[in-house]
Amino acid sequence: MAAARARHGSYLFQRGSMWWIKLRSPTGRIERSLGTSDRRTAEVIALPMIGEHKAALLAGRPRLVAIWEHKLEPGREHASPDGRIIATDKELIHIGHNGAILKTEPNGGLRSHVDFGSHPVTNRAFEEALTSRPELAKKNGDDSVLETYLKHANITGYFEREARAVWALYRTLTEGKPLKDADRDDGRKLVAHFESKGLKSATIQKKVGWLTAACNLAIKEGRLKFNPFSSVVPERNDKLRRLPLDDADMKLVKRNLAKLSESDQLLFRLLASTGMRLSEAFEIDGEMKERGVRYVIVGKKTEQSLRRVPLPADVLPHLPKVIKGPLFISKHADPPDMASKRLGKFLDDSGITDPRKVVHSLRHRAQDRLRAAGCPEDIRWAILGHEEKTVAAGYGEGFPVPTLRKWIDRIGCDA
Repeated sequence: MAAARARHGSYLFQRGSMWWIKLRSPTGRIERSLGTSDRRTAEVIALPMIGEHKAALLAGRPRLVAIWEHKLEPGREHASPDGRIIATDKELIHIGHNGAILKTEPNGGLRSHVDFGSHPVTNRAFEEALTSRPELAKKNGDDSVLETYLKHANITGYFEREARAVWALYRTLTEGKPLKDADRDDGRKLVAHFESKGLKSATIQKKVGWLTAACNLAIKEGRLKFNPFSSVVPERNDKLRRLPLDDADMKLVKRNLAKLSESDQLLFRLLASTGMRLSEAFEIDGEMKERGVRYVIVGKKTEQSLRRVPLPADVLPHLPKVIKGPLFISKHADPPDMASKRLGKFLDDSGITDPRKVVHSLRHRAQDRLRAAGCPEDIRWAILGHEEKTVAAGYGEGFPVPTLRKWIDRIGCDA
């Protein structure tokens, strides 16, 4: 009888009344009876054999993978006809002879590479290519100022890369001038550069702040006597005023919330009902109870923001019964930044396109909701965390968690 096809195509065929399986590979052919005349039973019996067959084929097949190939060695300066080039891990910054920024471009790009799977020699060479890194330029005394600060403050990931990039830029703009000889005019060269890129003063303050903090630590340790980055960023009224999400916005969110992953749905609900900062949500790694009220501790980076936040009634149904580890997990180098991009796109896709309405607008909404409910100011800040260091922020041990829970439930999620 001619071979008949089943849903597995050429893998299964009938010989007489019985179903058989036929598998072909570069090493030979397997053909055997499945011992049944029922097609559905034959398909179930064949599934694991077909799976193993496909896995074996894939294991022995060369495949293309993408790796990042640098154009110039990162972590050092390079000469160019127009001046100099600062090479970071992912960017090339072209500096003219007059110290001006000429342009920026990617430092290389993704390159396809053939992975030969189980081939021992080629695979070892491939692994070495992935793990090997170029040797960085030798550190000098000033470099150690930044290194000491990064280690002391435990700065890693995205923020570490940002701090290193700002330091490399400063060294180029000042032609490697030693910090002991630098003055505020040298620090202002960084400000002028960032302003030429159109950055807001708050963003400039954040970037220059890495070097300010590093030099402050060096002064405390007696390694420097003056901080060339202190007070170099002028105060400008260029901050875009954020608007809270209103009731109409929250209705749009509620209709579209299912478009987010379960994790991002929980994240949005938590931000909306507590007013905590996005970065603080990623600090949650457990919970505690006070008089039966569940709460978490966030704001661990600054003294004025460290606080206990009760878990609101609107969020409890969506939480684990007990938070025993990180509530939000991400492999991204800067999880809050990536989450901000996802939630920002979600707001746009939901029809909330006003540039003044962003994820941080949920914090403004929480503040307004508490104020409208008649929540006393000191309790509002106990829930939201102080934006700046104040005398009141340092008094006492804080309000009882059940008291905070009563007020935080007035914020509500509406999503």
